[in-house]
Amino acid sequence: MNHDPTAVAYPVPDGASVGLLRSNQIPGAVELFEAQLREHAIDTGTDKIESVVRQILADPRLGFILGASVTGKLQGIALCSSFLGVEHGGPSGWLEELYVHPSCRQLGLGSKLLQAAINEAKKRDWQALELEVEADHQRVVGLYARHGFQPRTRSRFYLKMGSDC
Repeated sequence: MNHDPTAVAYPVPDGASVGLLRSNQIPGAVELFEAQLREHAIDTGTDKIESVVRQILADPRLGFILGASVTGKLQGIALCSSFLGVEHGGPSGWLEELYVHPSCRQLGLGSKLLQAAINEAKKRDWQALELEVEADHQRVVGLYARHGFQPRTRSRFYLKMGSDC
């Protein structure tokens, strides 16, 4: 299905919808992000997750969050952070999280969330959208490849900073 990149809500079959997260969906979004992070053995903490969600909703320059609802209940989430970089020659995005509740997997909801994220990134004139896949989550590589993502040959590293180090 070809989506209009200027649309705010992206239609999904079977009573589901994907659109920019609304403030009344924050509690459900926080629950989904916590579940996602648990799958990766990451304990960020509810308050910090909620703070990030609220900051992104308040300032679209930081990125955007999409929610996928099935019969009114949030079942999927995608968070894209923006950055300005020289590699892509301008504003680009990082697909930090893409998560679908286990009860709704293999139904195309992840694909719809991903396409909506691509469309929203294009709407914002981002030059690229990057992501990473955990070594033990290779099952999603095909999803990203079907949407045109190409693997990188470099490794990613991180340095934990801040008061929780």
